[in-house]
Amino acid sequence: MTERPRVVQVDPMAPAPAGLRAAADVLRAGGAVAFPTETFYGLAAAALDPASVKRIFALKGRPDSRPLLVLVDSVAMAETVAHVADPARALMDRYWPGALTLVLPARTIVPSDVTAGTGTLGVRISSHPVAHGLVRMLGEPVTAPSANPSGLEPPTTAAAVVAYFAGGLDLVLDGGPTAGGAPSTVLDMTVEPPKIIRQGAVVVRAEA
Repeated sequence: MTERPRVVQVDPMAPAPAGLRAAADVLRAGGAVAFPTETFYGLAAAALDPASVKRIFALKGRPDSRPLLVLVDSVAMAETVAHVADPARALMDRYWPGALTLVLPARTIVPSDVTAGTGTLGVRISSHPVAHGLVRMLGEPVTAPSANPSGLEPPTTAAAVVAYFAGGLDLVLDGGPTAGGAPSTVLDMTVEPPKIIRQGAVVVRAEA
């Protein structure tokens, strides 16, 4: 019988370091963690570890042709995995932390599984204290697709995550119910003018 994931309760507004550290330790060991974001629960793996990234695709049943978005904790961390030009930096200064994902040219350090071979990477800083704290505790980017099998509804509770992934998921940070609603807006900064790939929670003009 496959073991159910460990569930760790965390304060959604002020998560204790112990809970974040436990989750970060799982990620360093190549594991998979579910965590709350501004909208839904997400699935975290260490984004620079190809084997861990493959686990996320397998858990979700996600086609490997679809790239993964990642969370960073700062513009400086974004610069370690993507090339950040001045127009992108201006949007980061205006909208981050927040629900705006910027698609940028990826650096070679990023596994091709994350980019789906596109050479580009979607990055953002989450405004949710648990999501932001997890990335900071790990010290490197984490993947952030919604914590549901592909084709099913994204979850807004830890219980729903556990119901989806009775096995295969290592730990769930339970920060209570999330808000749901629109996902992050995705803006492709690799083309001119920038192109909105997905209109979501943040309204950005395509010519921004």
